[in-house]
Amino acid sequence: MTKLSVNINKVATLRNARGGNIPNVAAVASDCEKFGADGITVHPRPDERHIRRSDVYELRPLLRTEFNIEGYPSREFIDLVLQVKPHQVTLVPDAPSQLTSDAGWNTKIHQSFLTEVLDAFNHAGIRTSVFIDASPEMAEYAAKAGADRVELYTGPYAADYGKGREEAAAPFVETAKTVRSLGLGLNAGHDLNLHNLAYFHQCIPWLDEVSIGHALICDALYLGLERTIQEYKKCLNR
Repeated sequence: MTKLSVNINKVATLRNARGGNIPNVAAVASDCEKFGADGITVHPRPDERHIRRSDVYELRPLLRTEFNIEGYPSREFIDLVLQVKPHQVTLVPDAPSQLTSDAGWNTKIHQSFLTEVLDAFNHAGIRTSVFIDASPEMAEYAAKAGADRVELYTGPYAADYGKGREEAAAPFVETAKTVRSLGLGLNAGHDLNLHNLAYFHQCIPWLDEVSIGHALICDALYLGLERTIQEYKKCLNR
């Protein structure tokens, strides 16, 4: 069964906009678990514009499901992850000032760097995932670097879904088949929502996990958090 990991960055963004501790990030994370989420994802950035380092430390002992920390592997990020020891770390190639992730790693060019970073996490017993575009070659080099999983950057799929969903999904299905043949786990995330998720999962039913934040929190404004999580879970159970 494909797991749903809820990215709570947007909850932290709302809190930070006003100061104080409303909404309470830790309480929302716990509620997400209670409402059926299989995991919680956070992406702490250097400027702490949403998730703060203190949030990461607070969440670790509270969570009962999988904890996934994603981010660019700077020295500070690596140290944070090694201290907290989440279930999974997802490496993304974002620059510090980047608004949101918009591309995967070129795992061929950065193979040496990724190998060194992944080795540190693997030795600490933390499952590793590398954020990549839909490219069999990028999956192959992620495997060579020592990744346990890859996460497919699904922004292009979401952007092209309305033009033709079969064509939009095709490169992801091809890459997913390569990932499976390599013996790697498979995650996916970015711009997946209630309109396009079910078809993506139908095409790649062996997905291990999807990580969804922005769309899910937006839907929760209308549907409520509990119902929204259940609706996303239904997309993964069809």
